[in-house]
Formats: sequence, structure tokens, C-alpha cells
Amino acid sequence: MLMKTEATRMGQGIQEGAGRNSAGTEVRVEADAQAHSWTNAEPNTRMEQVLERPNLMRAYQRVASNKGAAGVDQMPVTALKAHLQQHWPTLRERLLAGDYHPQPVRRVSIPKPQGGERILGIPTVQDRLIQQALHQILSPMLEPTFSDHSYGFRPGRSAHQAVTAMQRHINDGHRWVVDLDLAQFFDRVNHDVLMSLLARRITDRRILTLIRRYLQAGMLEGGLVSPRREGTPQGGPLSPLLSNVLLTELDRELERRGHRFCRYADDCIIYVRSKRAGERVMISVTHFLERHLRLKVNADKSAVDRPWRRNFLGYSVTWHKQVRLRVAPKSLKAFMTKL
Repeated sequence: MLMKTEATRMGQGIQEGAGRNSAGTEVRVEADAQAHSWTNAEPNTRMEQVLERPNLMRAYQRVASNKGAAGVDQMPVTALKAHLQQHWPTLRERLLAGDYHPQPVRRVSIPKPQGGERILGIPTVQDRLIQQALHQILSPMLEPTFSDHSYGFRPGRSAHQAVTAMQRHINDGHRWVVDLDLAQFFDRVNHDVLMSLLARRITDRRILTLIRRYLQAGMLEGGLVSPRREGTPQGGPLSPLLSNVLLTELDRELERRGHRFCRYADDCIIYVRSKRAGERVMISVTHFLERHLRLKVNADKSAVDRPWRRNFLGYSVTWHKQVRLRVAPKSLKAFMTKL
């Protein structure tokens, strides 16, 4: 009876939240405050916090507003409300018991602006809801552990801030860069390394088990599901947060060594004063990434170079007494192609 009542309340809340913008805004504000208070709650009740009604309502509103493509079950976002009203009691019970298994993601390829393609893994709308609910609880807890030099996929931070930091480092005399390219980063994330980092911060085993299951959920292509032994598929709400958990280890290592750097997601540039220093840094940081984080540095695309011969987040710089920004030629060409 308790489960049915909770499902009914959640269904009514979804219907009300979708019907009035002002009410929806109030729910989001209330849920934001609630999310921050949860960070001080008992650590072994994280799953209960994930499944609290205000958090689920906020997650539903986010998934519904983003719309997005259907997953392997072909359920559109518009059908999610009715689906939850019918199946929520069972789904909630499975999540609380640690028995929930996500469905495979659907493989989708999209062209990159500068050539090639990016592979996305689209979760079902139900799994997007659960991932978003997880993200809303975990993000406030993990955010304080991230570096001030990290700008991607973080609230209150932007590419513009990263580019401004780049200008500052160069103006301060760091006029050589170590430009690191991580080969197929999202496809190469080592599950064991990532999970060991998460286990330092999350003690609710149900949360950890569910995240590992999301990492290992297969990818459907051509009617066949291929298992995943590494990587965190781009396309789900959790992937950006998990990428920052892993690459924070790189940030802390660079900070420990006293380096100037900027990182936006998997784009990282280190600023040094000489070519010789840059070459030493390239060797040692590559060793750290490949040995400790089990990532692969693309030697063909990585380089020690002058900053005005590289681009960062679509910008390059010119130098005449001080740094000036310009749109990188490749970015400008991609933009003109779209016109």
C-alpha cells in the first residue's frame, strides 16, 4: 500500500509540475535546497535520497525538457509519465534492494565539426531519469572535491572562464604549452580505476553497484548487444560527472607539481616557460596518465609547442606584447560550412 501511495503521489506531482511553469519553478528551487542539505545526510542512505520525491520530480522535469531520442525500448519521452505511474512501485523496490539492471544503450553516431564521428550511447528514458536523479545527489557531494583549474561540465563554470585563464597564464610568461590529447577518452575509461575513486567518496554499495552496471551496460547496434569492458558512453547524464571524477586525479597531480594548466573535460593544456621544460612535462604526465589512470595519450595529436600554433576550445592566440584571442581557423571553417 505504501508503494502504491508513493507512486500515485509521484504521478500526480509529475502531472502538476508539467502543467504550470510557476509551480515547476517552485519545485526546482525547493529541490535545489534539498539537494544541498542531503550532502550532510547519512552516507549509507544515498539511494533513499536519490528516490525522494522532490529529487525525482526535478529529474523528471530535466529529462522531459531535454526531450531527446528514444533508447533501445523505443519509448519516447512523452510516454515516461504514464510508464512511471504504472511501474514505479516495482522500479523503486528494485532500486532500493540493489536489484535494478539498466538496459543497453542505443548506438548513435554524429559527425564531429572537424571531421570523423562521435559515438553516443543513448540510454532509455527510464534510465535517463534514474541517472539524472543520481547526478542531482552526487554532484553537490563531489563538486567540492574538484579542482579550480577544471571548467567543463560543472555548474557556474564555462569555456569562457577557461580561455580567460589561458590568456592569464600566457601573459604571465608561460609561453610554451604541453597540449595533451587523450585518445578516445570516453571510450577508454577504465572501470576499475573509476570505481575505486568513487568508492573513496560514496559508501552506499547500492549506488556503487548501480553505477558499475551503467558502465557495463552493453551497446545495441544492428540488433546485437556488445558488452562494455571499458568506457563511459557519452549520451547519459552521469557520463560528464564520472569523467570529472577520473580526471580530477590528473588535476591533483599537476597541482602537486606546481604546474599552470587548464582542463575542460578531456581537453588539457599545461603552460610552461621553455620548450625543454615542456618536453620533460610531456614525458612525465604521459607516464602518469597511462600507468596510473590507464588512459592513452595520442602522440600524433599531442605536442609541446607555442600557444599561438595550437587551439584550445576553438580559440587560438596571437602575440604582440600581450595575448589576443582569435577564433581558430578550423573552428571558423566549421562555422562557415554551416551557413
